[in-house]
Amino acid sequence: MAETDKQEQSPASGASASVFARGGLVFYVFLIVYASWYPFSGWRSNGLPVLGFLSAPLPYYWTRFDLLTNIIGYMPLGALLVFSMYPRLRGIWAVLPACLLGALLSAGLEAGQNFLPSRVPSNLDLLTNAGGVALGALLGALLAPAFLEQSRLLALRSRWFLAEASRGLIVLGLWPMAQIYPQAYLFGHGQLLPILSEWLSELWLVDIDLGALLRRDAELSAEQYWLSETIITACGLTGALLTLLCLTRRRAPRLALAAALLLAALATKTLASALLFSPDNAFAWITPGAQGGLLIGLIMLSGLAMAPPVAQRRVAALALIVSLVVANMAPDNPYFLSTLQTWVQGKFLNFNGAAQFLTLAWPFITLWFLYHPVHRRKKPAPDAAS
Repeated sequence: MAETDKQEQSPASGASASVFARGGLVFYVFLIVYASWYPFSGWRSNGLPVLGFLSAPLPYYWTRFDLLTNIIGYMPLGALLVFSMYPRLRGIWAVLPACLLGALLSAGLEAGQNFLPSRVPSNLDLLTNAGGVALGALLGALLAPAFLEQSRLLALRSRWFLAEASRGLIVLGLWPMAQIYPQAYLFGHGQLLPILSEWLSELWLVDIDLGALLRRDAELSAEQYWLSETIITACGLTGALLTLLCLTRRRAPRLALAAALLLAALATKTLASALLFSPDNAFAWITPGAQGGLLIGLIMLSGLAMAPPVAQRRVAALALIVSLVVANMAPDNPYFLSTLQTWVQGKFLNFNGAAQFLTLAWPFITLWFLYHPVHRRKKPAPDAAS
């Protein structure tokens, strides 16, 4: 039998609990919470009963877009809940608790919106969210045997990736999605200092720029902007793709997998730029600094592609740390700020909140994975037989 993650075994059928599904569930819950309570500012009580929205009349103003967004957004939650309970609970016995847990989560988040001035709790949102969970749970119950027992994807996963790769595959799957939220620099994730500066400015009623304080208000020249973007892009690319390579077995098509991940990230970036701004800005991310960073990153990867996994993991972590430091120290690109003024969030407020969370959190989640104790073994596990 091929190697798998440390999973629970069902004595009846030998089916394994999916670490991938459970890890994906945790990340998805974080996304839903962030999207529901974004922008996390102005918390105060409005004096209304916390659960008063449950008995209130249905909202008069609503759109099909809102309903479909709520249903589609909660369908993955229902499916992941069912997958996470497999094989202990199956079929209808997994669907029922999944629906209950999903509805309780949605109700709690709607109740929390009572304390956010920019959000309004809605019983219609609760109903559509719960409906999305139910549909996802039913779909998950139907697909669980195929995906978790005899799926061809499982065979490829065992043949191409190391046994402990499940969490890493989740992290890498989030990398293309992290490109959706507008960023000042290509692959410039984890820019926390601007947000912290804004929070401190609101708290103390004084303009605070932590990045300017750290760089001592030094103004960057055009060449320094170009160099900053080159470093951020090169290190962000290297960190992400080396994380993928250190998870693969020798028999895996490493170059094809790395190319597919990079193309997915760039395609997502292009599509997001076209949708959030205008089709004319679809390729606005192709700046001289980004081009130089992509070239340098690919050169670095070509020299590290066949390095030992331990070395790849360490270089990936170092590259992500460098990218984080430079992205937080460098001031925002003036061209990016002028482009950002044309961005109207509108109906995508919830989605943009989740996208911003991914952009901020992805490098930290990846660093947590790279430094996880499971990777500190002195000897890598041997390739499993297919």
